[in-house]
Amino acid sequence: MCGIVGYVGQRPAQEILLAGLQKLEYRGYDSAGISVIAADGDIESVRAVGNLANLKAAIDAQDALDAEGAVAVATRVGTTGIGHTRWATHGRVNESNAHPHFDTTNRVHVVVNGIVENYLALKVRLADMGAEFTSETDAEVIAHLVSHHLATGSLADAVRAAYAELQGHFAFVAMALDEPGTLVGARKECPLIIGRGDGETFLASAIPAFLASTRKVQYIENGELVVVTAEGTTFLTPEGDVLDRDVVEIDWDEETAEKGGYETFMLKEIHEQADAVAETIADRTVRPDGVDLAEEASFDEELLRDVKRIIVVACGTSYHAGLIGRYAIEEWARLPVEMDVASEYRYRNPVVGPGDLVIGITQSGETADTLAAMRLASDRGASVIAVTNVMGSQATRDADGVLYTRAGLEIGVAATKTFVCQVAVMYLLALRLAELRGTLDVEDRTRLVSELKRVPHEIDALLEGLDLDAVAENHFSREFFLYLGRHVGLPVALEGALKLKEISYIPTDAYAAGEMKHGPIALLDESTPVVCIATDSPILDKVVSNVQEVRARGAHVIAIASEGNIEIGEHAEEVIRIPKMDWMLQPLLAVIPLQVLAYKIARLRGLNVDQPRNLAKTVTVE
Repeated sequence: MCGIVGYVGQRPAQEILLAGLQKLEYRGYDSAGISVIAADGDIESVRAVGNLANLKAAIDAQDALDAEGAVAVATRVGTTGIGHTRWATHGRVNESNAHPHFDTTNRVHVVVNGIVENYLALKVRLADMGAEFTSETDAEVIAHLVSHHLATGSLADAVRAAYAELQGHFAFVAMALDEPGTLVGARKECPLIIGRGDGETFLASAIPAFLASTRKVQYIENGELVVVTAEGTTFLTPEGDVLDRDVVEIDWDEETAEKGGYETFMLKEIHEQADAVAETIADRTVRPDGVDLAEEASFDEELLRDVKRIIVVACGTSYHAGLIGRYAIEEWARLPVEMDVASEYRYRNPVVGPGDLVIGITQSGETADTLAAMRLASDRGASVIAVTNVMGSQATRDADGVLYTRAGLEIGVAATKTFVCQVAVMYLLALRLAELRGTLDVEDRTRLVSELKRVPHEIDALLEGLDLDAVAENHFSREFFLYLGRHVGLPVALEGALKLKEISYIPTDAYAAGEMKHGPIALLDESTPVVCIATDSPILDKVVSNVQEVRARGAHVIAIASEGNIEIGEHAEEVIRIPKMDWMLQPLLAVIPLQVLAYKIARLRGLNVDQPRNLAKTVTVE
């Protein structure tokens, strides 16, 4: 994943592609590349690790080399090309894994966002037919697959045939030397959009890539393909039927375009959570009855086989994700799990050593306290796993193994999509441990994997129907909130409270509901909103009893409850419903309305939610 740009027109493509990629830098990336069909009848491709300055330097170096070899640079100028910025998911960060990818004959080039779940099976088949692979990525199979089908039809036919064989969620653009004035794009659950200019057409994963050239767009719907030429577009179904698509003129400025039309980055990232979780779990849940975590150059499952105890170290939101993971690991894998705030763990002379597995959770991979805790554990002989979002970060270099969350760039300081992806990774780890230890039977594993794969769809459905305007209006001026939860609902309450205090600056406390009567109940009166996590669980009746205690003190109860739970409505003034699924997985859904509620309250108070005061995205100091 990250940013796609394609161009067909009359102007030199190289500078347009570079300018488009520069406008997508806000999405985050670790390598970049472009391919252009040159006037001399070849596809010229340049790729580089790092930022676009490195790519431009590589292009300049190639131009200088061509000049020395008496190859006129002008002969390589082409007007059709594709470009990509990559946020690594499969394979290390190196030039070979950067996009664009190409087939064995260098006649087909592709740029791809997303995950191809069945790439291993396709790779074996294509290799048997003579394809020579040059990367560790899942994306490269698309280039070889399109090339294979191109032998019997047009580029559009080849992309349609390849699309029919691909499983996963992705968007890609293909270019072939045989059809130099054509690009073909395909979209399945990942963004791709058309920009229509005068005698030129753009393809991109986001509007900022072409906004400087045109404000006329055509939307590619999920499950559609598009054939792009300088003169226009032809939209197709996977079966080849032609679709009508209007050209729409947008009035976005550049800042609005970077936010995808949302008013803030945080709101955009809240709405990206379904895609982010899908990216996290996709190829790891290919088997219906289990989870596979072995990733090239990042994780060796042997680390899990002889574990006697797990210790999770993390800070802030990552700590809350670890808490949810603790409940899942203990419930499913029957392993003892200890949770520690990393800033405390590093100073308390912990008892840790061989046989222990320490999991450090850090969104950035650079959190100073978490890194120090991981190093301490490693020095004492424990195995260490990093759960992080950033390839090449310090945590990935310090750990024995890495599980990447694949959330993509998160610009808002208050974590949203990085949190749900951390939780999803902890669920994956818990399921894999359960399988290795034989603590869950095949039927239970199959059910849980199926439920986990439902989560992205349920997040989308939840966000689409979520209306919290009235709740936020009722309470945005309150001076104190209390959040309560029990069992797996406790970390959800902790995270919801953290979001509210981070971006609204309202004093907020979060407590284990059973502990409320040991002190916090003294804070309650008629002016206190109390947010209770009352989703399905084996101890829901205990939560309902705690809710009744709250109401007896006159406080106003806002309950997060599962669909179909009628009883909770009798004990709460306001009930926010989430889709029903396995109770252990419900935190992935229950946290969504808490993020949105905090967001709406902060906006009603006129605050900058993307950059809350005193906070930093990456905490690299104690």
